[in-house]
Amino acid sequence: MLTLAKLRSLGPTVKTRLLALSNFLATLVGLVLVYSIVFQLLMAYEGRDYSWFSGLYWTLVTMSTLGFGDIVFTSDLGRGFSVVVLLSGIVFMLVLLPFMFIEFVYAPWAAAQSANRVPRRVADDVQGHVILTFSGPVARALIAKLKQFNYPYVVVLPNEDEVVGLSDEGIEAICGELDDPETYRRARVEAAAMVGTTRSDVENTTIVFTVRGVAREIPIFATAREPAAADILKLAGCTRTLNLAELMASALARRAIGGERFAHIVGRIDDLVIAEVDAARTTLVGETLGHAQAITAISVVGAWTRGKFETGDDSTVIEDTMTLVMAGAPADLREFDAQCAQPSEEVAANHPVVILGGGRVGRYTARALEYRGIDYRIVELLPERIQDPEKYVQGSASDKQVLDAAGIDKAPTVIITPRDDETNIYLTIYARLLRPDIQIITRATLERNVAALHRAGANMVISYASMGATVLFNLLERSDLLMIAEGLDVFKMPVPAALEGKTLATANIRQQTGCTVIGIDKHDTTVTDLRPQTVIPEGAEIVLIGSAEGEQSFLKTFA
Repeated sequence: MLTLAKLRSLGPTVKTRLLALSNFLATLVGLVLVYSIVFQLLMAYEGRDYSWFSGLYWTLVTMSTLGFGDIVFTSDLGRGFSVVVLLSGIVFMLVLLPFMFIEFVYAPWAAAQSANRVPRRVADDVQGHVILTFSGPVARALIAKLKQFNYPYVVVLPNEDEVVGLSDEGIEAICGELDDPETYRRARVEAAAMVGTTRSDVENTTIVFTVRGVAREIPIFATAREPAAADILKLAGCTRTLNLAELMASALARRAIGGERFAHIVGRIDDLVIAEVDAARTTLVGETLGHAQAITAISVVGAWTRGKFETGDDSTVIEDTMTLVMAGAPADLREFDAQCAQPSEEVAANHPVVILGGGRVGRYTARALEYRGIDYRIVELLPERIQDPEKYVQGSASDKQVLDAAGIDKAPTVIITPRDDETNIYLTIYARLLRPDIQIITRATLERNVAALHRAGANMVISYASMGATVLFNLLERSDLLMIAEGLDVFKMPVPAALEGKTLATANIRQQTGCTVIGIDKHDTTVTDLRPQTVIPEGAEIVLIGSAEGEQSFLKTFA
């Protein structure tokens, strides 16, 4: 029996439902009793005598609209009463009763069935896994990388429907409140390799603080939108904070033509540095990759062409639209700068780069360009975002007069920063129409729109999802793998037996796999000055650069 004490112990939702159901049943029973009594009175008025059970029988038959017709009133007063009973029966038994059944029987049953489908803990043998507390484009891109390199992972979300949806897609996910320590215990946080979160600053702080209370040593990485949030997250126990908008802006600005910096380091692994340089800023335009390799100790391993990395071969001609990718020791990079820098590069630097969009990414991009010594103009529609009238041009980026005021006719580069991909496609086509020769760099929020932006005319597209996933993946700090960008990885592995004692020329690795050897590591020393006659020693490790497909091809061919 449901006592008052038991009722008080239940949750507010359950109590509300039980009270509503009790009120409905009490009202229905009361009506049936009242109608049965009135039935007896009216039948006595008409001079007929029926038992109390017959009165109950008539009331239920009439209210349910069955109407057998074996017991009927003969007076108008009795017939009027029959109409009242019939109408109330329609309301209570044909409308409210089914609704109550769905609300209090079927819906809880369906919810229980759904809850049984929702996983709430990981397996007891899971360890070394990555715990993510977010979903979306960045999470999906990161999960794809984790699957590619066989990292266990789990996504923790508070919404059951979202967890079921991810599970149906084959994504490992469990349900739990993000501010509940028990959620992370069920996710085996004490055995995990990393916890990552990219939610709002307030949510991230709560998550970090909760996780740190359960696991003292686990690395926790979180994004911070505001500078103050980074300090708060660190106080809460965050290992490292990231500003993805600032990282995106840095990637956009790094590829702009001009500035005081020549080559830009984009990654390091052991003693090796990976750098990029605009081919137009070098003396190598029109030369071959083989020639570039011959005149410097640094390895020119390939080039970005319209957003796609291509290794090429010694006969590949370097074009001014390419971004060269190089690898070697820091001294080799300095030698390349001294030998191959274009003397007349300062001409391009005199004209400001045009940035379309003055949001967070646009402002960070301007700051990154300023660090490189490149002047800029920001085109922004909203007047409240105008910070410096000398650097900002207010108006629509689709207005030619506004773009002319920003210097689009002479700018070496236009950088498109809005979050909306459809807007970016439109602006890319428009900028290419106005300036067929301009360098167009744009961001893509969704991975699926990267190809469309290239078709629209962009020279370089930086995927927000891919960049965020790459940054988070590299936080795992694997010593044998470094992701440079989508489609370009640096990886290290022991020399396969099939390559021991061979020279790089006879091994023919690039032609067979698309990967390039950029270093040989033995006795904790990395050799970067590699020549065709360099012998691959036994018991060493080789460092290669190439795509994920190239790595698989290398393993299939030589391992």
